Amino acid sequence: VQLQASGGGLVQAGGSLSLSCAASGRAFDNYAWSWFRQAPGKEREFVAGISRGGSKTTYADSAKGRFTVSRDGAKNMVYLQMSSLQTEDTATYYCAAGVARPGVVLASGNGMNYWGKGTLVTVSS
Repeated sequence: VQLQASGGGLVQAGGSLSLSCAASGRAFDNYAWSWFRQAPGKEREFVAGISRGGSKTTYADSAKGRFTVSRDGAKNMVYLQMSSLQTEDTATYYCAAGVARPGVVLASGNGMNYWGKGTLVTVSS
Protein backbone atom coordinates (compact mmCIF):
# COMPACT_ATOMS: atom_id res chain seq x y z
CA VAL A 1 0.00 0.00 0.00
CA GLN A 2 1.34 3.39 -0.94
CA LEU A 3 0.01 6.52 0.64
CA GLN A 4 0.24 10.11 -0.50
CA ALA A 5 -0.91 12.93 1.71
CA SER A 6 -1.73 16.32 0.30
CA GLY A 7 -3.55 19.51 1.13
CA GLY A 8 -1.13 21.14 3.50
CA GLY A 9 -0.28 24.79 3.32
CA LEU A 10 -0.23 28.09 5.10
CA VAL A 11 -3.36 29.23 6.89
CA GLN A 12 -4.14 31.90 9.41
CA ALA A 13 -5.15 31.04 12.93
CA GLY A 14 -8.84 30.35 13.07
CA GLY A 15 -8.90 29.11 9.52
CA SER A 16 -9.60 25.73 8.02
CA LEU A 17 -7.71 23.23 5.93
CA SER A 18 -8.53 19.83 4.52
CA LEU A 19 -5.95 17.12 4.11
CA SER A 20 -6.32 14.17 1.80
CA CYS A 21 -4.57 10.84 1.70
CA ALA A 22 -4.66 8.80 -1.46
CA ALA A 23 -4.04 5.10 -1.08
CA SER A 24 -2.91 2.84 -3.87
CA GLY A 25 -2.76 -0.89 -3.75
CA ARG A 26 -5.22 -3.50 -2.73
CA ALA A 27 -7.43 -4.16 0.23
CA PHE A 28 -8.14 -0.58 1.28
CA ASP A 29 -11.00 -1.85 3.40
CA ASN A 30 -8.72 -4.16 5.40
CA TYR A 31 -6.98 -1.29 7.07
CA ALA A 32 -7.62 1.19 9.81
CA TRP A 33 -6.46 4.69 8.93
CA SER A 34 -4.91 7.33 11.11
CA TRP A 35 -3.41 10.77 10.96
CA PHE A 36 -0.33 11.69 12.95
CA ARG A 37 1.65 14.87 13.11
CA GLN A 38 5.09 15.97 14.10
CA ALA A 39 6.00 19.51 14.97
CA PRO A 40 9.60 20.71 14.80
CA GLY A 41 11.51 19.52 17.83
CA LYS A 42 8.65 17.40 19.06
CA GLU A 43 7.73 13.77 18.92
CA ARG A 44 5.19 12.44 16.51
CA GLU A 45 1.70 12.34 17.94
CA PHE A 46 -1.62 10.80 17.07
CA VAL A 47 -4.22 13.19 15.74
CA ALA A 48 -7.21 11.18 14.56
CA GLY A 49 -8.08 7.73 13.34
CA ILE A 50 -10.87 5.81 11.71
CA SER A 51 -11.57 2.10 11.82
CA ARG A 52 -12.01 -0.33 9.00
CA GLY A 53 -15.29 0.47 7.34
CA GLY A 54 -15.46 3.80 9.12
CA SER A 55 -17.69 2.73 11.99
CA LYS A 56 -15.53 4.29 14.67
CA THR A 57 -13.41 7.39 14.93
CA THR A 58 -11.07 8.54 17.67
CA TYR A 59 -9.44 11.90 18.20
CA ALA A 60 -6.64 13.26 20.27
CA ASP A 61 -7.86 15.72 22.87
CA SER A 62 -6.24 18.52 20.91
CA ALA A 63 -8.30 17.62 17.85
CA LYS A 64 -11.69 16.96 19.38
CA GLY A 65 -14.36 19.31 18.17
CA ARG A 66 -12.11 20.83 15.54
CA PHE A 67 -10.94 17.99 13.30
CA THR A 68 -12.93 15.38 11.43
CA VAL A 69 -11.48 12.21 9.95
CA SER A 70 -13.33 10.37 7.21
CA ARG A 71 -12.74 7.82 4.50
CA ASP A 72 -14.11 7.00 1.07
CA GLY A 73 -13.61 3.36 0.23
CA ALA A 74 -14.80 3.80 -3.32
CA LYS A 75 -12.04 6.31 -3.95
CA ASN A 76 -9.40 4.83 -1.63
CA MET A 77 -9.16 8.16 0.12
CA VAL A 78 -8.85 9.26 3.71
CA TYR A 79 -9.48 12.83 4.78
CA LEU A 80 -8.74 15.08 7.71
CA GLN A 81 -10.82 18.21 7.84
CA MET A 82 -9.38 20.76 10.22
CA SER A 83 -11.05 23.90 11.46
CA SER A 84 -10.36 26.55 14.08
CA LEU A 85 -6.69 25.98 13.47
CA GLN A 86 -4.24 27.23 16.03
CA THR A 87 -0.55 27.97 15.80
CA GLU A 88 0.04 24.85 17.89
CA ASP A 89 -1.35 22.80 15.00
CA THR A 90 1.67 23.68 12.89
CA ALA A 91 3.32 20.39 11.99
CA THR A 92 3.95 17.91 9.26
CA TYR A 93 0.92 15.66 9.01
CA TYR A 94 1.18 12.02 8.04
CA CYS A 95 -1.44 9.50 7.07
CA ALA A 96 -0.89 5.90 7.95
CA ALA A 97 -2.59 2.54 7.54
CA GLY A 98 -2.54 -0.45 9.78
CA VAL A 99 -4.03 -3.90 9.78
CA ALA A 100 -6.76 -4.00 12.38
CA ARG A 101 -9.94 -5.76 13.32
CA PRO A 102 -13.21 -4.08 12.40
CA GLY A 103 -14.17 -1.34 14.81
CA VAL A 104 -10.64 -0.77 16.04
CA VAL A 105 -8.91 2.58 15.72
CA LEU A 106 -5.13 2.55 15.75
CA ALA A 107 -3.74 5.41 17.80
CA SER A 108 -0.16 4.24 18.07
CA GLY A 109 2.39 4.70 15.37
CA ASN A 110 3.78 1.31 16.28
CA GLY A 111 0.63 -0.28 15.02
CA MET A 112 0.79 1.20 11.57
CA ASN A 113 2.07 -0.80 8.64
CA TYR A 114 2.26 1.89 6.01
CA TRP A 115 3.11 5.57 6.11
CA GLY A 116 2.76 8.29 3.57
CA LYS A 117 5.07 11.21 3.09
CA GLY A 118 3.94 14.09 5.18
CA THR A 119 2.27 17.30 4.21
CA LEU A 120 3.23 20.49 6.01
CA VAL A 121 0.59 22.57 7.73
CA THR A 122 1.66 26.00 8.92
CA VAL A 123 -0.71 28.10 10.97
CA SER A 124 0.22 31.74 11.31
CA SER A 125 -0.93 34.05 14.08
